[in-house]
Amino acid sequence: MAKYLLLIYGDEQRWQAMSPAEIKNLQAGHAAFASAAGDAILGGHELEPSTTATSLRGDIDNRPTPTDGAFLETKEALGGYYLVEAPDLDAVIALAKKLPELAAAHSGVEIRPIREEH
Repeated sequence: MAKYLLLIYGDEQRWQAMSPAEIKNLQAGHAAFASAAGDAILGGHELEPSTTATSLRGDIDNRPTPTDGAFLETKEALGGYYLVEAPDLDAVIALAKKLPELAAAHSGVEIRPIREEH
C-alpha cells in the first residue's frame, strides 16, 4: 500500500468567518470522512492560521534565515492535512472526494504521494 498526503487548502478569511453552525457541519464532515476512511488514516491535523507560520529560507552564505509567515502570499492557505494509506491513486482520490472542503468553492485538496525510501 502506498502513502499519500491530503493537503487541504482554502480561503482562511472564509474559514475564520464561519458561523458556529457552519463549523459544526464542517466538523461533522470530517468525522464522516474519518469514519469512511477507517484505518486508512495514519494521521492528520488542522493547522493554525498561516499568520502563525515561520518559514526558513537559505541565503547566499548557506545559513537558513527565519521569516514570519508562510512561503507564499496567496489567497488559499494550507489549513490541514491527512496522511492516508491506499492501494493506488484511484482509491485515494475516491477517499479524498469525501472531504467536506470539496463542497466549498473556496477550498480544494492536493494529493501528494509520499516518496518511500529506497
